[in-house]
Amino acid sequence: MLRLIFWSDKVTKPDLRSFNKVVQTGKKKFCMKNYKLTIAYDGTDYFGWQEQKDKPSITSALKQAFEFTFEKKVNLLGASRTDAGVHAMGQVGWFKTNLNIDVRKINWAWSNVIPADITIRSLNHVDPTFHPYYNVDYKIYYYHFFSERPLPFMQRYGWYYPYKIDHCKLKEALQFFVGTHDFCSFRSAEDVRENTIRTIDIINLKYLTRFNTYRITIKGKKFLRHMIRRLIGASLSVAAKQNTPIATLTEIMNAKNPNHSLPNAPAQGLMLYKIKYKN
Repeated sequence: MLRLIFWSDKVTKPDLRSFNKVVQTGKKKFCMKNYKLTIAYDGTDYFGWQEQKDKPSITSALKQAFEFTFEKKVNLLGASRTDAGVHAMGQVGWFKTNLNIDVRKINWAWSNVIPADITIRSLNHVDPTFHPYYNVDYKIYYYHFFSERPLPFMQRYGWYYPYKIDHCKLKEALQFFVGTHDFCSFRSAEDVRENTIRTIDIINLKYLTRFNTYRITIKGKKFLRHMIRRLIGASLSVAAKQNTPIATLTEIMNAKNPNHSLPNAPAQGLMLYKIKYKN
């Protein structure tokens, strides 16, 4: 069984420059091949996608399992750096390796070592020009919340919001964010990117009877850190307060200051559902 260990200062990480070279293995030479993988995971027990020192992450679990299985280190990049506690159905990763093994066998062997809360949904060869950061057409996120206390095995995948909500007002609040805006006020204070203008193509709200939960679907190309969670937290807060008008969101948006009193929706309700690439 794989024992998870975390990177320390003593561990030598892969040299990215070596990925462009042909690797000598015995008397044979195997060229580096590019792979794209689609991954699903329950983010509850992880400190996000990104590798972190002394903390479990999705990247660390996948890399350690790969090295354990194939006795080779691998550098893994992801299309979206999901935060601690955030889930995914369609995260996209990319790596290179000189393994001379059929891709189906790589998937099978790797999948039998990774933790049970991570699944490799697909693994395919891709063109050397593919990169998970670039040529993204759109991303789709789901946010789930409950208006009634959820069952124990559901609570880790949504936010229990016990306050009475005006659903018409909630829909109006969510639609306020559709379009191109400066989302400076709806990002993490730790996000220091200068360009805070983003475009949201679609926001939908629907009730899922089977799961007794509400789903907010958000579609866009790029998002700031905590942007989705902050706009959802703000929308629900406005919808639950009779004396707080929708115009409050306009005032906060125009202030371009993330330090305001409207809440940040918790991570467990957020799921990266899909990433669609151009071509």
